[in-house]
Amino acid sequence: MNQTPTILTITGSDGTCCSGIQADIRLIGEMGATPVSVVTSVTAQNTLGIQEFYDLPATAVRLQMEAIVNDLQPQVVKIGLLRRTDVVEVIADVIRSYRPQHVVYAPLVESVRGERLVSDEVNESIQRLILPLCTMVLRPRPEGPHGQVNRLSAATAVLLGRGLQPTEALRQARQLTGSTPTGYAVTSCRADELYRQFIAAVERFFRRYADVAFYAEQLNVSPRYLGQVTRRIANRSPKSVIDERITTEIERLLTTTPHSLKEIASLMGFSSQAHLSRFFKKQRGVSPTKQKNRAMGTRSIN
Repeated sequence: MNQTPTILTITGSDGTCCSGIQADIRLIGEMGATPVSVVTSVTAQNTLGIQEFYDLPATAVRLQMEAIVNDLQPQVVKIGLLRRTDVVEVIADVIRSYRPQHVVYAPLVESVRGERLVSDEVNESIQRLILPLCTMVLRPRPEGPHGQVNRLSAATAVLLGRGLQPTEALRQARQLTGSTPTGYAVTSCRADELYRQFIAAVERFFRRYADVAFYAEQLNVSPRYLGQVTRRIANRSPKSVIDERITTEIERLLTTTPHSLKEIASLMGFSSQAHLSRFFKKQRGVSPTKQKNRAMGTRSIN
């Protein structure tokens, strides 16, 4: 029984280290085995989700695999995220030539937040080319926390490398990963606080600034990240939050003050009365004058 097997993980990266290459390397190393890796996709992601994929070409994946298997001869290959048919073909080809003792596949088709990660065409190629080469296929449970199947499959790969039979390796891996069910995780408490800071900033500056970039700069984050936060917390874009606050204030000024529309436009930082009217009609579907008349008519009836 090999107590220090070499385990090759082939999957995408995860900058949060909750999943992917980083999490596999950590767990394999913690179990006393030797981790080696091949990256299939580089992701831009954080605790709010995946922002972008940068899938490596098949040639780069082949070169990585051949460099590792020729030199370090891993006993077990663990496969995760595959997003290109040519990459699937390359991996299957190298595995058939190299013939490791075991291949463990942990399908990664959707993210924990329901984001589709793999096309039907790629999935068909995996079914046809990768599955016949596998010792085990470990599918994630629908209710599983982020990275759970990665930990289970990585632990199973290590135990297979130590000589355990598949059934026993899976049993022990479940015990091992179940003892720390959340594994390594990064929890962003910042989203809630950042959203509150954003709302406070909007309340402070909405009469002068309607640009998302301005608020992102005030909060020292990127506009893209601010958008992730507002959609996660309120299911709205930052721009819609800002525009709604501006529109609400225009309505208040129209119906509770003697200001003319031209004066309100100046107070709210619009370049002209016409500019304000176009903005308001886009938000409410009626002109400011009609909205004011409606409000005044309702008051008269009451």
